[in-house]
Amino acid sequence: MPRWQGQFIAHPKPCDEGDPAPYFRKVFGVEPGLRRAVLYVTALGLVEPYVNGSRVGDEVLSPGWTAYRERLMVSDYDVTELLAAGDNVIGAIVGEGWAVGALTWTKANHQYADRPALYMQLELEYADHTDLVATNPSSAPANDSDWFVGFGGVRANGLYDGETFDARLEPVGWATTGFTRDEQWGTTIRYDWPMESLRLASVPPIRRIEELRVAAVTTSPAGRPILDFGQNISGWVHMTLPRPKSGQEIVIRHAEALKPTGELERETNRSAEATDRYTAAGRELEEWEPRFTFHGFRYAEVEGWRGGLDPANFRAVVVHSDMDRHGWFRSSDPLLNRMHENAVWSMRDNFVGVPTDCPQRDERLGWTGDLNAFIPTATYLYDVEAVVASWLKDLMIEQSAHGNMPRSAPLVDPRPSQPTALWGDAIVNVPWTLYQEYGDIEVLRRCWEAMRSYVDEVAGLLDENDLWKTGFQYGDWCDPGAPPREPGQGKTDKYLVAQAFFARTAAQMAKIAALLDEPESQRRYSDLADRVTLAFRREYTRAPGVVSGETSTGYALAICFGLLPEDQVDYAGRRMNCIMAGRDYTISSGFAGTPFVTDALTLTGHLDGAYKLLLQTRCPSFLYPVTMGATTFWERWDAILPDGNLHRTGMTSLNHYALGAVNDWVHRVVGGLAAAAPGWTKIRVAPRPGGGLTQAETSHITPLGLAAVSWRMVDAEMTVTVVVPEGATAEVCLPLHPEGLVSTQGPGEHTWTYPLA
Repeated sequence: MPRWQGQFIAHPKPCDEGDPAPYFRKVFGVEPGLRRAVLYVTALGLVEPYVNGSRVGDEVLSPGWTAYRERLMVSDYDVTELLAAGDNVIGAIVGEGWAVGALTWTKANHQYADRPALYMQLELEYADHTDLVATNPSSAPANDSDWFVGFGGVRANGLYDGETFDARLEPVGWATTGFTRDEQWGTTIRYDWPMESLRLASVPPIRRIEELRVAAVTTSPAGRPILDFGQNISGWVHMTLPRPKSGQEIVIRHAEALKPTGELERETNRSAEATDRYTAAGRELEEWEPRFTFHGFRYAEVEGWRGGLDPANFRAVVVHSDMDRHGWFRSSDPLLNRMHENAVWSMRDNFVGVPTDCPQRDERLGWTGDLNAFIPTATYLYDVEAVVASWLKDLMIEQSAHGNMPRSAPLVDPRPSQPTALWGDAIVNVPWTLYQEYGDIEVLRRCWEAMRSYVDEVAGLLDENDLWKTGFQYGDWCDPGAPPREPGQGKTDKYLVAQAFFARTAAQMAKIAALLDEPESQRRYSDLADRVTLAFRREYTRAPGVVSGETSTGYALAICFGLLPEDQVDYAGRRMNCIMAGRDYTISSGFAGTPFVTDALTLTGHLDGAYKLLLQTRCPSFLYPVTMGATTFWERWDAILPDGNLHRTGMTSLNHYALGAVNDWVHRVVGGLAAAAPGWTKIRVAPRPGGGLTQAETSHITPLGLAAVSWRMVDAEMTVTVVVPEGATAEVCLPLHPEGLVSTQGPGEHTWTYPLA
């Protein structure tokens, strides 16, 4: 860990909304014989560093979003090859980002700082000594005259509203030794910030991951071209502008959908303008893309283009945390395949540094409930260990600072936090799921005290009957039966949901305590789980196997969380299946119930019902959005109505991953691949064909290597192929085998072919 020298620097003027981004530069000397040069960079805001005119690194939206006051990530770069003996220049442009710009639906800015501020430390290593170049070193006066600050082409920027760039105002060579400052460049001021908050970055950076070409071009009723990139993404548009006139302004407006009239549907953005503006300098060829904003969009409307628009001049840049893909699935059903890819894309679009709810509107917060619902699917699809572990650190920081478990992290929500089922118990279930996936017990150890704090707080809220029946609850959020503008008022009693989740959480705590060798805590939380479960039975079962309200969510939670006596589970499953059949297997659950409804049907012998629910296309259903052209998961089941109009509630994101949690069941049951021990040292292979599918395959890169299952039915014959990684064993239950064959297999590839029973 480097010893941080100096302090942050900033422009003397505080930043108001719409102000230009400051450009910083410093000239310094390099002696002959330089062995190595390392540049450390961070900012309050978003930083783009330069050395001798060259952009350093390929990170974007850096340093990402963390609980800045306690954890501000510092990137490090080897810049030896960019330096030469004599005068050199380091510099940076700093945008508003999360630290300074507007956040939440209130669009309040200055959550962390009142202006963008830069920190740089350059270590120059020679054979016999090391020189240091830093922003405002402690030995310098309050205003370090060796650092200068001015403005350039970035005239305005914000995460929600977009970026404005005027190429005519970009100072050519501003980060080189040949640049001559004018009177607009002044000295910086020291910006006070706790240096102990600086941390070397330990999470995957946000990067430009891929580029998408224009899939189609239409013309809006207003006469403006609209680019369709064919996929809802998180990122921005890269533009190539041939022979523009000086002063020509191109305006690009972003949206997730089109209205039936062909105009952009921008309501899902809410108050986020999501608009980029570029003013040309008049050169032969100009290329541009924003650097200090990002948008959630599929469509981009272009205004100000002169002459015929060539779609080859535009590309959509996909931006998210640079995580490795670890999980795949395909089947014989193209709609199911598209639904799975929609979950992949929603995850990609919402892992932009922080696992968020949506990438397009005036929100984009690290909601705990969304990730808690989706975390089993997330760990299968991508290597999220580092990203989620970092987010958990911020969650625990905010819990400590505010005295209870917040509903999002980093916390900027102006409303007071309070314990809430599914949202609050993310502090237990998310680390537990990480442990199951990666087999590293340290994540449980790191989170143990935060887990205890949350669970003990909720335990203190139980009434004399061990019921959690007070306080705000989200309930089965976005149940399709809830009033359109009250998504928390679903059919399932919100306190039933709270009681069920707390019973699961207490049981998880007992298991975690055992793993951490905490016998007293194990006894206490085991007793708590028993008491809360018995209280659930007394309060929410009206007859043996009948759950109060008779909703799919109520039954799913009771069955999957083990809240019913064993002799009542089958009857509860029959009741649940009857309820689903009465609705023609359309979906009737929200964030709380959806991850469990297919499992509950499967566990109680209603696999056929689970497949009918999975493959239903009528609204509301998993596949209805696919039939409407969705390329990501929606926040609401009916976010776009059958007539093509948006469901106008002010909360209709078309890019939310939470309801994609069903893909955990798809991987385990349709594909047939699941971990049977933490870290995948033991694997369960048990595909359950159904729903008319004739083929499915899934693969996952486990901590031990690739595991895979594929099955196909052709001419009354079944073929199953299994790949087991080194260091693991697999229990294989062959589907539809005449003898119900179960066997244990070691590493390698194994194939069985047999007639169907």
